[in-house]
Amino acid sequence: MSKPAPKYLKLTAENVTITLTKPTELNGIKVDTITLRAPTVRDMRISSQTSDGDDEQRELNLFASLAEVGVKDLEGLTYKDYNRISVGYTFLVREDEL
Repeated sequence: MSKPAPKYLKLTAENVTITLTKPTELNGIKVDTITLRAPTVRDMRISSQTSDGDDEQRELNLFASLAEVGVKDLEGLTYKDYNRISVGYTFLVREDEL
């Protein structure tokens, strides 16, 4: 049995909404949540192609694309909030239990 999602995540089949620890500016708008849509194979390929072999950059590119925000916006997050996004992504793409 897998671990339940943390309280700061709202998970659906199409996306995950993550509550941030503090409001932040994304695309010039102050927000307290960020939503990632489910990735496609194309998203995965593009993030790999644009990262030049850098795993951290690949992840940043992917999360920025899925959230429809700039990489610089994600780089401005606290590490705790970035980690929440990473956890949200993991829950979004994990395999459903049988």
